[in-house]
Amino acid sequence: MRMSELASKDIINLTNGSRIGSVGESDLVINPETGAIEAIVVTPRGRLSRGQRIEIPWHAIRRIGPEVMIVDLTDVPKIANSGRN
Repeated sequence: MRMSELASKDIINLTNGSRIGSVGESDLVINPETGAIEAIVVTPRGRLSRGQRIEIPWHAIRRIGPEVMIVDLTDVPKIANSGRN
């Protein structure tokens, strides 16, 4: 899959069906030795999630469909915003 195809997808929480964000608006954690994507770092939108970031490990991705990426956030902690944009 090309990055341009991945970037257009919305990230959906498997647990409650909520939209977390878009892959295109997220940061990727890439292993410099292998080039593999290790995680997606998302800053959710909305008042209640300000200043929080979620690092979604690649293994938490359950499905990638034509329009959405379904992720299981059961064991994924929110992390404080590092100030990066």
